[in-house]
Amino acid sequence: MVIEMVAILSCVTFAGVAIYINVAEHPARLECGTELAATVFGPSYTRAAAMQASLAIVATIAGVAAGLSGGSWGWYVGAALAFSVVPFTFLVIMPTNKQLLDPELDRTSAETLALLEKWGRLHGVRSLASGIASIIYVYLGVAT
Repeated sequence: MVIEMVAILSCVTFAGVAIYINVAEHPARLECGTELAATVFGPSYTRAAAMQASLAIVATIAGVAAGLSGGSWGWYVGAALAFSVVPFTFLVIMPTNKQLLDPELDRTSAETLALLEKWGRLHGVRSLASGIASIIYVYLGVAT
């Protein structure tokens, strides 16, 4: 029961943070103009990355542990979705991150705005995957 609660809590927290970034933080950043949005992207990204990476890994490990301790196969599905944000971040989002974090980036350019908008769409995938994983975990936690 404790491991299931750890899985649920870490996954739901990850999803909540990810959705908050997509619904509130990133759009607000963009409303302040491209230059300011690009300037604050770095510090925001640095702070969020460590927290979200940790939550994704804990949600994955706890989900697998819940499955191994006699839980249904759904825990493995949730764990796979929770973990999917890690390779997705490294393989798909990281090239955009690197461009946005480049000190030579013209923070006032249309290219920068396009990168910021692309980043928001890509991050939405993380919100969706973790949101679905959270729904699975909560359902399994209530069903048992």
